[in-house]
Amino acid sequence: MARRPQVLATMGPAWLWMLGAGMLASVHCQPFPAHGDKSLRVPQTPRNQLPEAAPAYHKITPTMTKFALRLYKQLAAKSPGNIFFSPVSISSTLALLSLGAQADTLSQILEGLGFNLTETPEADIHGGYQSLIHTLDLPSPKLELKIGNSLFLDKQLKPQQQFLDRIKELYGAFAFSANFTDSITTGRQINDYVRKQTYGLITDCLPEFSQDTLMVHLNYIFFKAKWKHPFNSYQTQKQESFFVDEKTSVRVPMMHQKEMHRFLYDPEVACTVLQIEYSGNALTLLILPDPGKMKQVEAALQPETLRKWGQLLLPSLLDLHLPRFSISGTYNLEEILSQIGLTNIFNLEADFSGIVGNLNKTISRVSHKAVVDMSEKGTEAGAASGLLSQPQPLNTTSAPHAHFNRPFLLLIWDVTTQSLLFLGRVVNPAAG
Repeated sequence: MARRPQVLATMGPAWLWMLGAGMLASVHCQPFPAHGDKSLRVPQTPRNQLPEAAPAYHKITPTMTKFALRLYKQLAAKSPGNIFFSPVSISSTLALLSLGAQADTLSQILEGLGFNLTETPEADIHGGYQSLIHTLDLPSPKLELKIGNSLFLDKQLKPQQQFLDRIKELYGAFAFSANFTDSITTGRQINDYVRKQTYGLITDCLPEFSQDTLMVHLNYIFFKAKWKHPFNSYQTQKQESFFVDEKTSVRVPMMHQKEMHRFLYDPEVACTVLQIEYSGNALTLLILPDPGKMKQVEAALQPETLRKWGQLLLPSLLDLHLPRFSISGTYNLEEILSQIGLTNIFNLEADFSGIVGNLNKTISRVSHKAVVDMSEKGTEAGAASGLLSQPQPLNTTSAPHAHFNRPFLLLIWDVTTQSLLFLGRVVNPAAG
């Protein structure tokens, strides 16, 4: 028992994991409603439709969308392959972390997320996340969507009560005492907890941690919804070519349907945009660049572009071909977050004393893992994001046809809150 306090006093290798887990499950295709009651209206706060007292999440969701697109572009610049992550998971984990930060570390986290603290005070930011989490967690007969946070603290730590009270009030996070001396047993218990919260989709989400681990913060998001009109498995072509690039093609199962969907062709950006809705207030946006135009489309990914597409999408009978696929992505985000403004949280200047008093910790790793599976019956997706902290040691306009047989982008939206749940790029659907 004497070893652990000595480790803290000598600034030894103690660890803090902040993890976010997310999933999207079981969705089925549908025809477009006659009056477009779920058209894409992102990523701005509607100007005339809001009631006098707008929900608090409207103050943060446009900024969250901008953060998601900035992060996507950094990931895309680092890797030419598949990308998939949960912006809601990553941003809410960082925002919760800021509750334990002080001084410049606090402002840098929130400004790194894209918030202007003069225009949007800290209280409004956390109030926005509180409203978002509460709204996403509301029961619905047509889809299942929940988001949650849990904090596991070593039994020898004495966290600040104000910090525990605020994370519970604002983020619905509950704190549990854990014995990290027995790292194997505790790691298994935490992984089992995440597995149960995500109905078995997220397993073994925690990387191995040592006996010097001090805290683990888990954030998960779970989404399950059905398409209004599913793909018919009898119409799936078992082996069809998907062109990864000009020289490479793979054989994949290609789903097919003819249904009413909102879509458009944008000649300026050189892409086809397709919106497919779920039962309940959620939708998928699929963006298919013209051959060889992926970089051009990615460069054009701005909130204004998404807003323009949302206004121009029109319903039409569409001949749709979409691959059945399963992809995953694992990222260490510390370098990327540094490039978008989150720099000092990774060095000695970081101040997280609001969590456990005067114990100084710096973030040494930010990890994120995500999985998506799309089939005729629907989609399953999962994401796990983590912050590791330690005391510093040493086609054409007229054709009603969309053939997704080349790389495309995938965005999953919650319509009520206009929040981007998942964002990705499918380059090789056979890559896994």
